[in-house]
Amino acid sequence: MRRLLLVLAMLTLPGAAWAQSSSVILATTTSTQDSGLLDVLVPMFEKKTGLTVKTISVGTGQALALAARGEADVTLAHAPSIERKYVEEGKLLNRRLVMYNDFVIIGPANDPARIKGLASAVEAMKRISASRSRFVSRGDKSGTHALELDLWRQAGLAPEGAWYIESGQGMGQTLGIADDRRAYTLADRGTWLAFQKRVSLPVLVEKDKPLLNLYSVMEVNPANGPRVNSAGGKAFADFMLAPETQAVIKTFGADRYGQPLFVPIAGKTDADF
Repeated sequence: MRRLLLVLAMLTLPGAAWAQSSSVILATTTSTQDSGLLDVLVPMFEKKTGLTVKTISVGTGQALALAARGEADVTLAHAPSIERKYVEEGKLLNRRLVMYNDFVIIGPANDPARIKGLASAVEAMKRISASRSRFVSRGDKSGTHALELDLWRQAGLAPEGAWYIESGQGMGQTLGIADDRRAYTLADRGTWLAFQKRVSLPVLVEKDKPLLNLYSVMEVNPANGPRVNSAGGKAFADFMLAPETQAVIKTFGADRYGQPLFVPIAGKTDADF
């Protein structure tokens, strides 16, 4: 009887739900899923820890919102300004940089807006708008969408009209729509490389500083909900920063695409960029 009472008491303690859980819910962006990186890293983590990962791949805004509601245990995202807001509110904990790649503006080879080779992404957006050339936006409150909106703001524009198409989809689907419509779009380089066999749109603008794409891992505050597996979430976050994981990230994609899709940056901070 005393043993039964002890077990019942443990189950009512904060964190008891995660203590009994062998699964970790990862809320992450479609770009990490579409690039194929998680197909490599998740099995590594599961083999190392014995935990099972359930991945929810959505736009960064949705991924962060899920975590803030306690519907995930850890999140891997790429929208620094939104991430910092959640950390300041105490919804997410221990934000750490994991890796980066960059965004590129791609579009039809005949380039009706004449943006090819421009050094400024903002100037490219101005030309796309001025020429009313088709542009496909993710329109999904993702990290990519947030950056796109920031570029429009810097250009002093609020895009609208038939030329501006909101897909409401992830990066892979948006690339497909842009390819079908022979339109411009903003994409992370990793997903663009992963979809090269399906998408014929070339990179037209790249390597401007605003196009840097930082990815961070954050643990979910157990106070967000009774089912948060904070131990499992921390284990996954630590795994993403571990030397062996960073070594895999450093070379991931090089054999298939001729260049790695991401650059590992464990230990660095926003100030380094």
